[in-house]
Amino acid sequence: MTIFRAKAPLRLGLAGGGTDVSPYSELYGGYVLNATIDMYAYCSIEVTDDNTISFYAADRDEKYECESKEMINLDGILDLHKGVYNRIVKEYIKTPLSFKLTTYSDAPAGSGLGSSSTMVVAILKAFTEWLNLPLGEYDIAHLAYEIERKDIGLNGGKQDQYAATFGGFNFMEFYAQDRVIVNPLRIKNWIINELESSLLLYFTGVSRESAKIIDEQSNNATNKIKDSLEAMHQLKKDAVNMKEALLKGEILRFGRLLGHSWEEKKKMASSISNEMINNVYKKAMEAGAIGGKVSGAGGGGFMIFIVDPIKKLDVIKALGSEEGVVKTVHFINKGTQGWRV
Repeated sequence: MTIFRAKAPLRLGLAGGGTDVSPYSELYGGYVLNATIDMYAYCSIEVTDDNTISFYAADRDEKYECESKEMINLDGILDLHKGVYNRIVKEYIKTPLSFKLTTYSDAPAGSGLGSSSTMVVAILKAFTEWLNLPLGEYDIAHLAYEIERKDIGLNGGKQDQYAATFGGFNFMEFYAQDRVIVNPLRIKNWIINELESSLLLYFTGVSRESAKIIDEQSNNATNKIKDSLEAMHQLKKDAVNMKEALLKGEILRFGRLLGHSWEEKKKMASSISNEMINNVYKKAMEAGAIGGKVSGAGGGGFMIFIVDPIKKLDVIKALGSEEGVVKTVHFINKGTQGWRV
């Protein structure tokens, strides 16, 4: 039996997150700086001939089975899996398929690392490998965005799908009519090493539902709420400046800009931060962090700090009294990959 597998990397949102969300990106254009890390979403497809479809999310212990058919109703159970299948059959295959599909992720949903969108990309890549679909990187990323945001109706931005598909350090531009430009950044190895040495990733232990935060943020943009709009404009500027600092290896400046962006991001929606996050941030800064932010929409999940490597252990000790966990990650330059066994 041939098995088709795929994986897609999770990402750290470094700057500009939120400006890729409608309607801001359509009205003003969005800029995002992100980088993929060595944490992944995985998908395996076993082709069968028993006229059934089986989905299993191993990390969540969720299962769904049905007879083979062209369209599966979305009912809240593994809708990401169903959504990908429905679109693949509708646009490319035109006939029911029979298979067992298993997924798992290195990060929980709501981690702020783009886990849901990354999973959609991994599932898409596995189907692409199996069915030899004529899909390039931009095609997969755009299709993943449409499945998640339009077919399934989950609110959010566009950066996650493109980060998972392309991989590496990218400066992304988002415009009206779903126009996206991915600019891969050539970061020198010593700069990546210095950034990794200075990076502290902290999981708060609280997964959050990004959709509610994004709804508030979108409404603020639609209604042109002044403070929120000005904050988004500033996030775009910070993204450009952080890209420059990263390319030049100015990690201290990068860290300060990271902290400045976080202060601006909190103005975009009231639920982006909370007492727990503020307390963790305060402790890290008092122990020597240069700057930090929450990765993703906010409200919980992973927090990123830039720390002088000499003071890193001091910050880790300071956060030891909190309930979260410090995690070590490395940057990777490959996007989604598929193969057969």
